[in-house]
Amino acid sequence: MRRHAAMLLAGLALLAAAPVMAAESPAEQISGFRLKHGEGRVTRDSTLDRIAMDQARAMAAKDDLSHDALGPFTKRIAPSGAGRAAENIAYGYDNFEKTLGQWIDSSGHRKNLLLHNASRVGIASAKNASGKRTYWAMVIAGDYEPKPGKTKKDSEPLVAVKRDITPTGKPKAANCHVKLLGLCI
Repeated sequence: MRRHAAMLLAGLALLAAAPVMAAESPAEQISGFRLKHGEGRVTRDSTLDRIAMDQARAMAAKDDLSHDALGPFTKRIAPSGAGRAAENIAYGYDNFEKTLGQWIDSSGHRKNLLLHNASRVGIASAKNASGKRTYWAMVIAGDYEPKPGKTKKDSEPLVAVKRDITPTGKPKAANCHVKLLGLCI
Protein backbone atom coordinates (compact mmCIF):
# COMPACT_ATOMS: atom_id res chain seq x y z
CA MET A 1 0.00 0.00 0.00
CA ARG A 2 2.86 2.36 0.86
CA ARG A 3 4.45 1.65 -2.49
CA HIS A 4 1.24 2.63 -4.34
CA ALA A 5 0.96 5.82 -2.32
CA ALA A 6 4.59 6.69 -3.07
CA MET A 7 4.04 6.10 -6.81
CA LEU A 8 0.90 8.20 -6.72
CA LEU A 9 2.75 11.05 -5.00
CA ALA A 10 5.60 10.80 -7.50
CA GLY A 11 3.14 10.96 -10.38
CA LEU A 12 1.39 13.99 -8.92
CA ALA A 13 4.76 15.71 -8.43
CA LEU A 14 5.61 15.12 -12.10
CA LEU A 15 2.26 16.56 -13.17
CA ALA A 16 2.77 19.61 -11.01
CA ALA A 17 6.24 20.18 -12.47
CA ALA A 18 5.11 19.77 -16.08
CA PRO A 19 4.81 23.03 -18.03
CA VAL A 20 1.25 24.19 -18.51
CA MET A 21 0.39 24.62 -22.17
CA ALA A 22 -1.45 27.85 -22.85
CA ALA A 23 -4.50 27.58 -25.06
CA GLU A 24 -3.92 28.73 -28.62
CA SER A 25 -5.15 32.21 -29.43
CA PRO A 26 -7.90 32.58 -32.04
CA ALA A 27 -5.35 33.84 -34.59
CA GLU A 28 -3.16 30.78 -33.93
CA GLN A 29 -6.17 28.48 -34.33
CA ILE A 30 -7.11 30.11 -37.64
CA SER A 31 -3.48 30.04 -38.78
CA GLY A 32 -3.21 26.34 -37.94
CA PHE A 33 -6.28 25.61 -40.06
CA ARG A 34 -4.97 27.78 -42.90
CA LEU A 35 -1.53 26.14 -42.86
CA LYS A 36 -3.12 22.67 -43.14
CA HIS A 37 -4.85 23.88 -46.30
CA GLY A 38 -1.92 25.58 -48.04
CA GLU A 39 -2.55 29.17 -46.94
CA GLY A 40 -0.35 31.43 -44.83
CA ARG A 41 -0.57 32.52 -41.21
CA VAL A 42 -2.65 35.46 -40.06
CA THR A 43 -1.89 37.86 -37.22
CA ARG A 44 -4.25 39.89 -35.08
CA ASP A 45 -4.81 43.41 -36.34
CA SER A 46 -6.14 46.18 -34.09
CA THR A 47 -8.15 47.84 -36.88
CA LEU A 48 -9.79 44.54 -37.84
CA ASP A 49 -10.38 43.75 -34.14
CA ARG A 50 -12.21 47.08 -33.80
CA ILE A 51 -14.30 46.43 -36.93
CA ALA A 52 -15.19 42.95 -35.63
CA MET A 53 -15.99 44.31 -32.15
CA ASP A 54 -18.25 47.03 -33.53
CA GLN A 55 -20.08 44.38 -35.57
CA ALA A 56 -20.41 41.92 -32.67
CA ARG A 57 -21.69 44.65 -30.33
CA ALA A 58 -24.20 45.91 -32.91
CA MET A 59 -25.58 42.40 -33.45
CA ALA A 60 -25.77 41.82 -29.68
CA ALA A 61 -27.50 45.17 -29.10
CA LYS A 62 -30.10 44.34 -31.76
CA ASP A 63 -30.10 40.62 -30.84
CA ASP A 64 -29.93 39.95 -34.58
CA LEU A 65 -27.43 37.96 -36.61
CA SER A 66 -26.90 40.32 -39.54
CA HIS A 67 -23.96 41.55 -41.60
CA ASP A 68 -25.81 44.83 -42.03
CA ALA A 69 -26.17 45.59 -38.30
CA LEU A 70 -23.84 48.60 -38.83
CA GLY A 71 -24.18 49.06 -42.56
CA PRO A 72 -22.58 47.49 -45.63
CA PHE A 73 -19.45 45.42 -45.06
CA THR A 74 -17.50 47.20 -47.81
CA LYS A 75 -18.02 50.51 -46.02
CA ARG A 76 -17.12 49.08 -42.60
CA ILE A 77 -13.94 47.39 -43.87
CA ALA A 78 -12.67 50.41 -45.86
CA PRO A 79 -10.63 51.89 -42.94
CA SER A 80 -8.47 48.74 -42.91
CA GLY A 81 -6.92 49.52 -46.31
CA ALA A 82 -7.28 45.89 -47.35
CA GLY A 83 -7.66 44.90 -50.98
CA ARG A 84 -9.59 41.73 -50.11
CA ALA A 85 -11.62 40.96 -47.02
CA ALA A 86 -14.25 38.56 -45.73
CA GLU A 87 -16.45 38.43 -42.67
CA ASN A 88 -17.88 35.47 -40.78
CA ILE A 89 -20.52 35.96 -38.10
CA ALA A 90 -22.21 33.52 -35.75
CA TYR A 91 -24.05 33.25 -32.47
CA GLY A 92 -24.49 30.57 -29.90
CA TYR A 93 -21.20 29.32 -28.52
CA ASP A 94 -19.41 31.02 -25.65
CA ASN A 95 -15.93 30.03 -26.82
CA PHE A 96 -14.02 30.70 -30.01
CA GLU A 97 -12.88 27.11 -30.56
CA LYS A 98 -16.46 25.85 -30.99
CA THR A 99 -17.40 28.84 -33.15
CA LEU A 100 -14.37 28.19 -35.37
CA GLY A 101 -15.43 24.55 -35.67
CA GLN A 102 -18.86 25.69 -36.81
CA TRP A 103 -17.28 27.91 -39.49
CA ILE A 104 -14.92 25.15 -40.63
CA ASP A 105 -17.90 22.80 -41.09
CA SER A 106 -19.69 25.31 -43.34
CA SER A 107 -18.34 25.52 -46.92
CA GLY A 108 -18.88 29.28 -47.30
CA HIS A 109 -17.33 30.12 -43.94
CA ARG A 110 -14.46 27.73 -44.62
CA LYS A 111 -13.82 29.56 -47.88
CA ASN A 112 -13.59 32.85 -45.97
CA LEU A 113 -11.18 31.34 -43.43
CA LEU A 114 -9.01 30.26 -46.36
CA LEU A 115 -9.11 33.67 -48.08
CA HIS A 116 -6.08 33.66 -50.39
CA ASN A 117 -3.26 36.04 -49.40
CA ALA A 118 -4.95 36.96 -46.12
CA SER A 119 -2.43 38.13 -43.56
CA ARG A 120 -4.48 39.79 -40.83
CA VAL A 121 -7.54 38.93 -38.77
CA GLY A 122 -9.82 40.57 -36.26
CA ILE A 123 -12.03 38.59 -33.89
CA ALA A 124 -14.58 39.72 -31.32
CA SER A 125 -17.61 38.56 -29.37
CA ALA A 126 -20.36 40.32 -27.46
CA LYS A 127 -23.31 39.13 -25.39
CA ASN A 128 -26.86 40.31 -25.90
CA ALA A 129 -28.66 42.30 -23.17
CA SER A 130 -29.86 39.16 -21.36
CA GLY A 131 -26.33 37.74 -21.41
CA LYS A 132 -27.65 34.46 -22.79
CA ARG A 133 -26.49 34.75 -26.40
CA THR A 134 -22.95 35.38 -27.62
CA TYR A 135 -22.45 36.97 -31.03
CA TRP A 136 -19.18 36.49 -32.91
CA ALA A 137 -17.60 38.45 -35.75
CA MET A 138 -14.39 37.60 -37.57
CA VAL A 139 -12.87 39.80 -40.25
CA ILE A 140 -10.01 38.41 -42.33
CA ALA A 141 -8.13 40.53 -44.84
CA GLY A 142 -5.15 40.73 -47.14
CA ASP A 143 -3.68 42.33 -50.27
CA TYR A 144 -2.62 45.46 -48.41
CA GLU A 145 -0.05 46.52 -50.97
CA PRO A 146 -1.04 47.98 -54.34
CA LYS A 147 -0.38 45.79 -57.37
CA PRO A 148 3.00 46.45 -59.06
CA GLY A 149 2.87 49.45 -61.39
CA LYS A 150 -0.34 50.77 -59.85
CA THR A 151 -0.95 53.41 -57.24
CA LYS A 152 -3.26 52.70 -54.31
CA LYS A 153 -5.90 54.80 -56.07
CA ASP A 154 -5.65 52.62 -59.19
CA SER A 155 -5.59 49.34 -57.29
CA GLU A 156 -8.25 46.74 -57.80
CA PRO A 157 -11.47 47.43 -55.89
CA LEU A 158 -12.07 45.85 -52.54
CA VAL A 159 -13.44 42.32 -52.78
CA ALA A 160 -15.69 41.60 -49.83
CA VAL A 161 -17.45 38.37 -48.90
CA LYS A 162 -19.87 37.87 -45.99
CA ARG A 163 -21.07 34.70 -44.31
CA ASP A 164 -23.31 34.17 -41.31
CA ILE A 165 -24.27 31.07 -39.37
CA THR A 166 -26.76 30.10 -36.69
CA PRO A 167 -26.14 27.65 -33.81
CA THR A 168 -27.69 24.88 -35.91
CA GLY A 169 -24.76 25.20 -38.29
CA LYS A 170 -27.01 26.27 -41.16
CA PRO A 171 -26.67 29.61 -42.93
CA LYS A 172 -29.25 32.15 -41.85
CA ALA A 173 -32.23 32.25 -44.19
CA ALA A 174 -32.79 35.56 -45.94
CA ASN A 175 -36.12 37.33 -45.66
CA CYS A 176 -37.35 36.49 -49.15
CA HIS A 177 -40.73 37.00 -50.67
CA VAL A 178 -39.79 34.77 -53.60
CA LYS A 179 -36.68 32.69 -54.14
CA LEU A 180 -35.92 32.09 -57.82
CA LEU A 181 -32.79 30.26 -59.00
CA GLY A 182 -31.14 30.98 -55.67
CA LEU A 183 -31.92 34.70 -55.86
CA CYS A 184 -33.87 36.39 -53.11
CA ILE A 185 -36.52 38.69 -54.55
